[in-house]
Amino acid sequence: MKSILLVCLGNICRSSMAEGAMRLALDEAGLGHVTTDSAGTSGWHAGGPPDPRAVKAALMRNMDISGQRARQIEAADFDRFDIVAAMDRDNYARLRELQPDGTQGRVHLFLEFAGELPVREVPDPYYGNEAGFEHALDLIELAARGLVARIAARAGPGS
Repeated sequence: MKSILLVCLGNICRSSMAEGAMRLALDEAGLGHVTTDSAGTSGWHAGGPPDPRAVKAALMRNMDISGQRARQIEAADFDRFDIVAAMDRDNYARLRELQPDGTQGRVHLFLEFAGELPVREVPDPYYGNEAGFEHALDLIELAARGLVARIAARAGPGS
């Protein structure tokens, strides 16, 4: 496992926070060599920074995502990344439509890695308040820790 791409619709809220959470969890586990990035299935916010509410929620958890810039997913991303993790079912379906032949098995729902939860999607906090960003980040951090645990188990001792 060398690379992970986190994906939502606009790449300014959930996937941005997920990129920050993955980087932090990987660094804490001594797996900083694993590459993380984020993207959106739309290009609406391409080039723009994360939503200020996402930046604030992340900073409160020791993650600085302010330097990230939104981008739209590209076909080449499916070759570049070992895991492409969608925040919700709609973006998962869109990724499956975009996925080139030969890259099967790479697209997942991000919360698959969170263990047993009553939900399988990270809700989009964009149209809500700051509490929605906190809730989304709670779920994101569970999935990030679960995915890092899986990577660490596959890497074995001393990795």
